[in-house]
Amino acid sequence: MPLQSVLITGGTGSFGKTMLRALLADGVPEIRILSRDEEKQDALRNELRDPRVKYYIGDVRDRSSVDRAMAGNEAVFHAAALKQVPSCEFFPVEAVRTNILGSENVIRSAIDAGVRSLVCLSTDKAVHAINAMGMSKAMMEKHAQAAAREIGQSGRTTISCVRYGNVMYSRGSVIPLFVKQIKEGLPITVTEPKMTRFLMPLRDSVSLVRFAFDHARQGDLFIRKAPASTIADLVTALLELFEVPGHEVKVIGWRHAEKLYETLATKQELATAEDMGEYWRLQLDERDLNYSAYFIEGDTEHRLDDDFHSHNARLLDVAATKALLLSLPEIQAELAVWRGARP
Repeated sequence: MPLQSVLITGGTGSFGKTMLRALLADGVPEIRILSRDEEKQDALRNELRDPRVKYYIGDVRDRSSVDRAMAGNEAVFHAAALKQVPSCEFFPVEAVRTNILGSENVIRSAIDAGVRSLVCLSTDKAVHAINAMGMSKAMMEKHAQAAAREIGQSGRTTISCVRYGNVMYSRGSVIPLFVKQIKEGLPITVTEPKMTRFLMPLRDSVSLVRFAFDHARQGDLFIRKAPASTIADLVTALLELFEVPGHEVKVIGWRHAEKLYETLATKQELATAEDMGEYWRLQLDERDLNYSAYFIEGDTEHRLDDDFHSHNARLLDVAATKALLLSLPEIQAELAVWRGARP
């Protein structure tokens, strides 16, 4: 059944705008954007000039503003979050207020409004979390799963999550920083060249969320089998694309709470996961608080191998990383300007 009305929280962010354009292309009659940044909303309104997009100023921390935007929607894509690791490290209570309590507001509002499907966006940093951002997103996942368990498989609202790694060229990500440093003739600042990170274009994050919407059962969490790259190979690929092989690269050391690699799913989650081709469905543990049988008998049915992380994912070499970068419209635009401006 075609969607008639969709809400995107954090809809002026990188994901939100990409999802918005995809929904407009699908012909969805009404798409609501809830965010607290009126400047970004105004810029998006002037850029699109599409009457199907309705803008709501508000904050997920405020349940009443969430309720106003929520009423009458069939689907909700919850992307509003504090996403920067350093800022969450220095202001962890703000991460709690937005990523945990704000998400609880969205979840409860969606249930009360009778929304058909709610998809909550999480991060690889939520797995084996060592930083405040990842911890707050892990708690968001737990809130979503607890609510799903509470309303059950027969509940009117299907609650699911997706978990993904670095979105290439999203706001605050490392690729636009590296490009900016190349263009300005500044050293590329690398924390640790051997670090690996998952690489996902925005289009793939939208595809993942759409897949979750189309296939979710109550409490499911979906991940994509994304490829990864070392930071060193990512930098080399950019230097080759911009044809500046001798550009200075400066290793500055690890930022607060960084990991050597990121994990998308634990081996415990994968033990009961459903392989769906490009994706894994991590299924809700529907047991209640009566654990006595499990404590006595244990679970010997499932064999545990390893987590799925950016060190054991399909690792892209420099050539493959270049090809993926070249598929990004932002890189294509940057290269066109760069080549046109050079003597």
